[in-house]
Amino acid sequence: MSEDAADLLRRHGLQVTAQRLAVLAAVSARPHGTADDVATTVRASIGVISRQAVYDALAVLAAKGLVRRIQPAGSPARYEGRLADNHHHLICRTCGRMVDVDCAAGAAPCLTPADDSGYEIDEAEVIYWGRCPECLARIPARSGTNEKTIPVPRAPQTSDDNDSDRAATHDQTDQR
Repeated sequence: MSEDAADLLRRHGLQVTAQRLAVLAAVSARPHGTADDVATTVRASIGVISRQAVYDALAVLAAKGLVRRIQPAGSPARYEGRLADNHHHLICRTCGRMVDVDCAAGAAPCLTPADDSGYEIDEAEVIYWGRCPECLARIPARSGTNEKTIPVPRAPQTSDDNDSDRAATHDQTDQR
């Protein structure tokens, strides 16, 4: 993979570094991982790397379109290498697990807003929230158990959220 990854970096005008190669490999190995997850994987691979170096590498790779940055409401950004296709995400409200789901409506953008406000729309980001099968299986039968859950906040509602069937779009170039 490293030779292909090195060529990929060069084709996108990026200097090939051990850190960037390791970050690309980590994102591939741990889809939907946070920057901290990526840092842990990179450290296991190449040793010492600062948290800032991981954040910098992820930012450059996302800006060049080599990784995808996803930031669900109330959650840290996550990164994946599945690019250039039309897919969305399912997130468990209990454990935070995220999985890919293909769009049922076809080619990107798979959704058309009621009013595009003059925008040329080329992408729609959909995040489905619910509970994964494993968390559903652990739901106590109201027996008073002390099951621990990770609270995953709901997306904040705005005054424009009148139509619950309307999907929100997300600008993938969101900067920190």
